[in-house]
Amino acid sequence: MNKSSIFFALILLFLAKFSSAEADKSWIRINQLGYSPGSVKVAVLGSKESRNFKSFELIDAKTGKSVLKRKTGKDFGSYGPFRASFRLDFSDFNQSGTYFIKAGSARSPEFSISPDVYKGTADFALRYMRQQRCGFNPYLKDSCHTHDGYSLYGPMPEKTHINVVGGWHDASDYLQYSTTSANATYHLLAAYRDFKNVFSDRHQTNGLEGGNGRADVLDEAKWGLDWLMKMHPRNDWMFNQIADDRDHSGYRLPNKDSVDYGYGRGKGRPVYFITGEVQGYNKYKNRATGTSSTAGKFASAFALGAQLFTNYDNALAQELIDKSLSAYQYGLIKPGVSQTAPGSAPYFYEEDNWVDDMELGAAAVYQLTDDKKYFDQALNYGAQEKITPWMGADTARHYQWYPFHNFGHYELAVKSDAINKAKLISYYKEGIEKVWAKSKNNAFYRGIPFIWCSNNLTTSFAIQCVLYRRLTGDNTYLELEQAAFDWLFGLNPWGTSMVYGLPAHGDTPVDPHSSFTVLHNYPLDGGLVDGPVYGSIFNNLLGIHMKGEDEYAEFQSQLAVYHDDTGDFSTNEPTMDGTASLVYLLAAKESQSGEVLKPKK
Repeated sequence: MNKSSIFFALILLFLAKFSSAEADKSWIRINQLGYSPGSVKVAVLGSKESRNFKSFELIDAKTGKSVLKRKTGKDFGSYGPFRASFRLDFSDFNQSGTYFIKAGSARSPEFSISPDVYKGTADFALRYMRQQRCGFNPYLKDSCHTHDGYSLYGPMPEKTHINVVGGWHDASDYLQYSTTSANATYHLLAAYRDFKNVFSDRHQTNGLEGGNGRADVLDEAKWGLDWLMKMHPRNDWMFNQIADDRDHSGYRLPNKDSVDYGYGRGKGRPVYFITGEVQGYNKYKNRATGTSSTAGKFASAFALGAQLFTNYDNALAQELIDKSLSAYQYGLIKPGVSQTAPGSAPYFYEEDNWVDDMELGAAAVYQLTDDKKYFDQALNYGAQEKITPWMGADTARHYQWYPFHNFGHYELAVKSDAINKAKLISYYKEGIEKVWAKSKNNAFYRGIPFIWCSNNLTTSFAIQCVLYRRLTGDNTYLELEQAAFDWLFGLNPWGTSMVYGLPAHGDTPVDPHSSFTVLHNYPLDGGLVDGPVYGSIFNNLLGIHMKGEDEYAEFQSQLAVYHDDTGDFSTNEPTMDGTASLVYLLAAKESQSGEVLKPKK
């Protein structure tokens, strides 16, 4: 080999190494579920070098040929682990197929563009809901917590037996909360009402395989309704939770849970009565002030359930009507919040708002009864909290503003005159604008705070955008809505989906904080994990013990961290209510997958 050949070979080797090093410092994030042909389609390029990428290409994965070339646009600058970041917009490409994106030497994972890309995803998320069932658990084909429970704080003699068997475990522990369960039930019911055509019937009422002539999402909602009725057994009785943090005694399956542990009775777990006053069995206490926050959620779930079950079970529908009216009245007993009760640890659901719950309750009862007094009350409640307070904020306490979006504005608007409808729509728009103001200056269009359960906030914000579009037909915020949805499925700094097993071929959680996976490696199909938190939050949490090597170490930052690790209950624990909200969002996306949706510029 002559000198010129050797020199040329060295140049090629240098360029190859340079190209490899460049690729190792730049990543392209996409929605791993894929994109429907008529939707907003954006990827994000993040680089640890301050480089100016000029263009990107969309490559057909089967042929290797470039089908689209576009300029990258502006550099949004640093975000999390990245020093440079770009939005790669290919929305005007609508041909179905499998593709990947290249920019410089960076290459995205392969993804699909197809009208069927979200087909079956809402039903898939229901798998986690069935797995969370208490009483009879269809996943384990066994029962648990069949002796629940005994009363605390109520007007009845202390430790009176109350039959509250059923419902869902709240997360990877076995506590059960009325506030999250009622919100979850409402989302499941609303998903069926608004997008019934996307749901299938493959399971029985008890969750076992086999159709029963009713969509599985309605079966799941009924499981929630049945338990809520037990938690509101009389007009003047309402309970807020089963168990407390004495539950946190280590990994065990629910059907192997010893109810003796910590409670000392052997006859079930404590059931906390809603008194509207401060509660907490040990060192820590909540800041409860009233009955409204939980009661309003009960009223809305019962009222919507009554509407939807009329054609299936008239007796049940009538009972739900009665329960919705009594629950709403219970919310008027002592206006205020009924927070969950802590004990030996300072963590509880610190819900500080309640007028949103009473607005939704009144709106749902109005739809049920057509009694205008409920409309007027709902409108008054809505005016007291126009936007959910976390929107536009940098932080909040755990579940401080819950639910994370206000369904009440939507439910009232669909039955309003033009003037009041416009007013309610403006509330949604104001909240979306506050998030947009914090989103528009970063490439991920991320304006949602990294507090505990940030994925739940992200899901709720996307739903608020969906509801706004359904009311107005205005696509102004379509790109922001899609960014929130995309974030959940891999278009984030870590490049991972936040939903276990979805998509099947993608990078999704495999080591969630759950006894199911720790003890037996059982899958948690469809479960939405908590999501990233601020580095400052993670560094100050108690009881975090990482179990394995951090595969996302190079993408962690002081801005936010996420770990696919069983030891991280702050970012990698699935939640029942977050997953139920995701069912609604996935159903909405599947139902519109054949539409052409262009953002308003």
